Amino acid sequence: MNIAILGAGAWGTALGINLAAAHVVTLWARDPQQVAVMRSSRSNERYLPGCTLPPSLALESEFGAALRDRDCLIVATTVAGLRPVLQQIHAAACKLPVIWLCKGFERPDARLPHEVHAEIMGEGRCAVLSGPSFAQEVAAGLPTALTLASKDSAFAAATAQALHGPTLRVYSHDDVIGAEVGGAVKNVIAIAAGVCDGLGLGLNARAALITRGLAEMTRLGIALGARAETFMGLAGMGDLILTCTGDLSRNRRVGLAIAQGAAVAKTQASLGHVAEGVFTAAEVQRRARASGVDMPITDAVCRVIEQPQSAAAVVRDLLARNAKPEQRR
Repeated sequence: MNIAILGAGAWGTALGINLAAAHVVTLWARDPQQVAVMRSSRSNERYLPGCTLPPSLALESEFGAALRDRDCLIVATTVAGLRPVLQQIHAAACKLPVIWLCKGFERPDARLPHEVHAEIMGEGRCAVLSGPSFAQEVAAGLPTALTLASKDSAFAAATAQALHGPTLRVYSHDDVIGAEVGGAVKNVIAIAAGVCDGLGLGLNARAALITRGLAEMTRLGIALGARAETFMGLAGMGDLILTCTGDLSRNRRVGLAIAQGAAVAKTQASLGHVAEGVFTAAEVQRRARASGVDMPITDAVCRVIEQPQSAAAVVRDLLARNAKPEQRR
């Protein structure tokens, strides 16, 4: 396939490195200076330090050139960056299939990525690529499994087969809402897991938190039209476990810092990358309340983001909730 990856952050760069072994791949960044540095150094030290860009990976800063003669487009921006890039694609009258990698709800109206795509692009072929994946490991060629979900099952199957490789295993799915809700909510729960670990509450508490976080994720997903079984797969449980336990997780690291009383803005700046859960938490809460879904862990994360010094008190409040039958989601 001839693929354009639009966005040269850590994840877009890592996917470009991985896919360039079997496909014709162009990586686009909006900053010409960044592209010039990447071309000369054959690396992206700002977002993915220590990873070499293969000679076959082309780099581009001119948007029109990046779209030319491609088979599909992969948008590798944050949720906030999805709309501007889709608007550029639409303005270029480009009808190519679009796949997005972002995980979250768009502010301030709590829209999922597929809703943003439908608003701008209509009903063209599109998909979300999601699942447990740290950029550094994908770039290094370590085994990774992902879900590619589209309402068009034939497109999902064909594209997943094309992207499927020796170390990047891609599985097709048709539950777009489930894949997107899983990717969004897991970042919020990962902040809570970081707080839990930072306060030294133990492995038992972390396991309970992840399990109840999965229940929250599933409740919201079902309310928005997803299927419960989706959350038992890669884009749900798989991504949740990785992000809540892996040391490379930016959202978990935010939670660890909050547990020590650090300011969220300062922690975000020190990471050098966006921890999507910080911005997604309030949007998840907004969508949940509009749908009548109870999400106590998400509510707790919203509280500690606003007041990091309250982390211990928030945890006490969570533990003081009345007991309920576990099967009641």
